[in-house]
Amino acid sequence: MSTNRPAAIVALARGLTSEEAAREAGVSGRTVRRWMEEQDFALEVRDARTQLLQHAVGQLAAGAVEAVTTLREALRDADGRNRVQAARVLLDATLALRESLDLEERLAALEAAQQEAH
Repeated sequence: MSTNRPAAIVALARGLTSEEAAREAGVSGRTVRRWMEEQDFALEVRDARTQLLQHAVGQLAAGAVEAVTTLREALRDADGRNRVQAARVLLDATLALRESLDLEERLAALEAAQQEAH
């Protein structure tokens, strides 16, 4: 296996075109396009993309905790406008999260019912 394949895999997982991935990997665009026709290569790109997305979600979750802490601190701000704005943002986020969780629960129930039907 070429030592350049991993670089091409990561580049493609990041959303680069085959030509851009080829430049990053130091191979021809033709080589990357040939690799892309291989099922194992495509699976490796998908797995790398999944790992990148999982890392991004983790970073977002960490930032969300900090954001909520900041908003909660703003609730105690001396300026009433800052308190009201923080309260609005927290309530909006809470309602959106609640709706998302409700939809997730309903979807899970539908999927479970469908599994039982089969």
